[in-house]
Amino acid sequence: MTVTVADLTQIRVREPQRIDKSWAARARRDLVGRDGRLLVVAADHPARGALGVRGDGSAMASRSDLLERLVTAVSRPGVDGVLGTPDILDDLLLLGALEGKVVIGSMNRGGLQGATFELDDRFTAYRARDLAASGLDGGKMLTRIALDDPGTAGTLEASARAVTELAAAGLMAMVEPFLSRWVDGRVVNLLDADSTIRSIHIASGLGASSAHTWLKLPVVEDLPRVMDATTLPTLLLGGDPQGHPDDTYASWGAALELPQVRGLVVGRALLYPPDGDVASAVDVAAGLVHGSAS
Repeated sequence: MTVTVADLTQIRVREPQRIDKSWAARARRDLVGRDGRLLVVAADHPARGALGVRGDGSAMASRSDLLERLVTAVSRPGVDGVLGTPDILDDLLLLGALEGKVVIGSMNRGGLQGATFELDDRFTAYRARDLAASGLDGGKMLTRIALDDPGTAGTLEASARAVTELAAAGLMAMVEPFLSRWVDGRVVNLLDADSTIRSIHIASGLGASSAHTWLKLPVVEDLPRVMDATTLPTLLLGGDPQGHPDDTYASWGAALELPQVRGLVVGRALLYPPDGDVASAVDVAAGLVHGSAS
């Protein structure tokens, strides 16, 4: 029987065990296909209290709307998988959207947007052992590095532990580093080339093995010089673009020419495009990552 968004609460009430059974039965795939590239749709922002898109502070507030957009996005040709927290991934699993897809679990969501403790980014979602037990393909950790905030030390230690444990399980460790600082009571990520390079070197050294470490990095100026800072496979993040979508797509396309760049992890830019056409936005991104054959 086909499950709809309207059925999800009833299943959670009457058949909560169905979630574990569905994870165990889920059809899996290799992490990367023949072209060695990935297009992953991200939806882990809400668990950190980050609901805004292009100035609309509550754009992601409706879970039913978000799930419908995700199902549309993940079903498009060339989309390899999805990144999310357990609540969202469990819903997508019940909806049948994760069959044959790469599934990456978001691990640390404790650094709530706007909190005084935002840079003490606790691991409050998946642990490496949970990802392995449920048959997910990897874990992602936001690793913001602020030299003037003591919360950074705990975040780095927890990220290093997660990288080690994911590597031991043979799962992707997707590290998303930023050099950050407090500006007028807000955390600001430093998106210049030199700051990004420094964050790359710090992130690359986390954990006891780098065998399964991938980076998730912003598209910044002087990207060829930035990417020369690493041999680790890298996925570029889409962020929350404020300009015209064509300019965003052009920047992604240029970046994808670099050998270390193996694809994109994009959330809001594809799920909430200015014209509302999720399928078309996703198709453009899939064409950039995998070529017209996607």
